[in-house]
Amino acid sequence: MPTAAIFQPDARIRLDREKLEVIGRDDSDAETLLREIPLRDLDRLILAENVQITSQAMGAVLRRDIPVVWLDGHGRYLGGFVPATPAHGAARILQYQRTLDGAFALQMAGRIITAKIYNQRRVLQRLHASRGQAPDDVPLSGPDRLLKDTLIFLDDLFSRLRKAENLDVLRGYEGAASARYFAAWATFLPEAFPFERRSTRPPKNAVNACISFGATLLYNELVAACNARGLDPSLGMLHLTEDGRWSLALDLIEPFRPVFVEALALDCFSHQILNATHFEPREGGIYLNDAGRRKFLLQYERRMERQFMSEYSGHRTTLRQVLDEQVLQLKASFEDPSRFEPFLMN
Repeated sequence: MPTAAIFQPDARIRLDREKLEVIGRDDSDAETLLREIPLRDLDRLILAENVQITSQAMGAVLRRDIPVVWLDGHGRYLGGFVPATPAHGAARILQYQRTLDGAFALQMAGRIITAKIYNQRRVLQRLHASRGQAPDDVPLSGPDRLLKDTLIFLDDLFSRLRKAENLDVLRGYEGAASARYFAAWATFLPEAFPFERRSTRPPKNAVNACISFGATLLYNELVAACNARGLDPSLGMLHLTEDGRWSLALDLIEPFRPVFVEALALDCFSHQILNATHFEPREGGIYLNDAGRRKFLLQYERRMERQFMSEYSGHRTTLRQVLDEQVLQLKASFEDPSRFEPFLMN
């Protein structure tokens, strides 16, 4: 089990030799063992903020290089613990220098945005192929016309991306691409789950709730990967470096949003894995409830660990391995910019 997610209210996690025990209470308020998790089978631990963990259990987890993440009641990232890593002072000095190099930052940000838009286009192409095409002698209308126009628009952006002179221009292209992409992408959702546009803090509907929760999970994985590989996850190039957020992690997840986060959300609704009972209104928004988060996390893990043949690397891999490879490539690019190639969908 690469990831264990514990959301049981007021559960307590303790160490018993080489395993974690999850303790809860039954209907009579007596303590009961809910689950045992062998440490050898665990790669990461996700906890709700009302779950307790003993210091002995925390120490055992960190000694085995297992990161721990806390989420609030809405599924938003609160923070976490990462295992201690060797000092990477020289690498971080080089990272700081490169991040402040405007030409280098523009080059890396341009590759990231190009990869994201390429992946948006590939997602729409695959969805279109699965829906079936109208005969050539039938004029396109409605969703088919919107999809074709969006694919043309995204394709035309690539030449402009190569000529972008600054980050603001790049961000403008990214925003325009995402607006057109989501309008076409939404036509593949079931009618029971309409989606007009992206909304965050709070998400305004069930679809946005899933996209935000998936992005949060991916974000904290990349924060942990950056720390493990000696990079400072707060130093962004596409996203401005600001206090209070891990801007480099936000940079690196961009190419994965269409092919992982949004594709996963679409599957959850199209295959009826999630329905209206898995969401609840809170604080002006719509959020996954406990049952919904459990279902979503199961699909998240399955997709993250599913093996596929990478055309880029030439061998079988998983998305979780690709995330780590992206961090290593970016680190190598501080000495040789050609080493970083953002993830492209096959």
